[in-house]
Amino acid sequence: MDWEKYHSKKQWAGELKPSMKRRRVGHDYQCRCIYMITLVVKDRQPLLCSITGNGESEPVTVHPTPLGQAVTQSLAGIPQFYPQIEIWTHQLMPDHLHVIIFVKQPIPLHFGKVINGFKVACNRAYRQFKEQGLIKSDQSGLWEEGYNDIILEREGQLHRMKDYIFDNPRRLAIKRTHPDYFQVQRNVKVGDYTFAALGNLFLLDAPCLMQVQCSRSLTADQITEKCHHFLSQAQNGAVLVSPSISPGEKAIMKAAFEQGYPVIVLQENGFAPLAKPGGRRFDACAQGQLLMLAPWEHHNDRRLIRRDQCLNLNEMARAICLKNNQ
Repeated sequence: MDWEKYHSKKQWAGELKPSMKRRRVGHDYQCRCIYMITLVVKDRQPLLCSITGNGESEPVTVHPTPLGQAVTQSLAGIPQFYPQIEIWTHQLMPDHLHVIIFVKQPIPLHFGKVINGFKVACNRAYRQFKEQGLIKSDQSGLWEEGYNDIILEREGQLHRMKDYIFDNPRRLAIKRTHPDYFQVQRNVKVGDYTFAALGNLFLLDAPCLMQVQCSRSLTADQITEKCHHFLSQAQNGAVLVSPSISPGEKAIMKAAFEQGYPVIVLQENGFAPLAKPGGRRFDACAQGQLLMLAPWEHHNDRRLIRRDQCLNLNEMARAICLKNNQ
C-alpha cells in the first residue's frame, strides 16, 4: 500500500474534521497512551471477512476477504510512518474493525489524523477492488465517518479489551445461531405494562416466577438466609424476577445468575437500537438464561435511580410474577 502518498504534509494540513473533535474533553491526543479503536464499514456492509462455525459445537474461523487483507496490511504499515506507534492487536469482523494501538512516545500530530490517514489508504484499496469488479457497492468509500476510541488506562482494562475483541467472532456466530435472544424487542406487553426486552422472552411463560424483594435494613445474616431460600426455589425451577436495587436483591440475583439459574432483570435505562449484552450477560443470553426488561426509554447520561422508579420497578416485578402464578 502506497502510504507515502497519504501521509504527505498536504494530507495533514488544516483543521480537524468535526468527527475527530468528538473525543474525550481535555485529553491530549498526541501523548503516550493506549487506545482501543473501532472503525465501522459504511452501511454495515460485510466486506472485510466471513465467519464460519456456530461458536458452540463448531469452532469459529475468520476468513478475510482480499479487501480485509489489504486493510490488515495498511494497519501494519502505520508504524513505518509513525515509529512512536505500535499496533498491539486487531480483530477483523465482517463489517467493522477493532484495533488496540499503543502510542509509546508523543506524536507530532493529533492521533485522529493518524487514523484518518489509515482510512484514506484503505479507501484506495476499496476503490481498486471496485474497479476490478471484486466489490459490489454503491458507497464512495469504505468507512463510516469518524471512529470510536476507548482510552485504556484503568487496571485490567487492557486485558478485558483484548479478551473482548478476540471473542468477537464467537459472539457473532452465537448471535447468528440464536438471533431472537440478541435483538431488542419493543412494545412487549406484560399485564398492564409495556417493556423493551432483550434476551429470552420465553422466561415470561415459566410456570413459576418468583419476585426477589428485600428491605435495605436486612443484616448480612438475613441476606444470606434469604439467598439460600431463593436459590433453593430456583433449583426447583423458579425463575427469579427483580430490579436488583437493594443490597439483598443484588446479592440474591447475582448468586442465581452465577449458578446458571434463569433470571428476569428489570432496569431503569432502556435499550439503544443496536444494544447488545456484554460480558457474562452475553453467554447467559445465548443459553436462554437471561431476560432484561426496561419500561422506560434509553438515555446516554448516567442517572441515579429515583425512589419512585424503584417503587415502580418493584411493582412491575410483582405484577409479572402474579400474571403467571394466579
